[in-house]
Amino acid sequence: MKRPFHFQNLTHKKMSFDQVFSHILTFMKKDPLGNYRLMLGTDSQVHPNHTIFITGIVIQRVGKGAWACFRKELVQRQMSTLHERISHETSLTEQVAALFTEQRKNELIDVVLPHIYKGATFTMEGHIDIGCGDKNRTRVYVNEMMARIESLGIEPKIKPDSIVASSYANRYTK
Repeated sequence: MKRPFHFQNLTHKKMSFDQVFSHILTFMKKDPLGNYRLMLGTDSQVHPNHTIFITGIVIQRVGKGAWACFRKELVQRQMSTLHERISHETSLTEQVAALFTEQRKNELIDVVLPHIYKGATFTMEGHIDIGCGDKNRTRVYVNEMMARIESLGIEPKIKPDSIVASSYANRYTK
């Protein structure tokens, strides 16, 4: 049996996913007229004896702040093969995305639904730490990883738009 995921941020340690979801719901209910982006993404860093993976969850009220948390996974070896690492990052994002069941997604949508004609929105995005630039070594994996995120019904984002993976999660991999 897998151990439950624990999330943290600067003010809360060892949050269960239920607690994370509660924080997101409370954040959205404070301003149901907002434009919300629920963004998930993972980044990794290879260290001498292990590889650290950080998966971030960010709920952004566009132009009006955000609430965020992350979970850390340690693999006790250097994952030096780029495809293996990118694939594992995407798998971890998929695992966290799966915690947002249809019921939970509907609860979040129900916050903004009465206000969509006044401009309220809700989107869910999967951020992948890859890019399609000519000099980017990860460009060969873009179609594969984007298809995996799309298959979850989530909008995939790559660099430079994958800020949760390439910026927020990246900060905690060092």
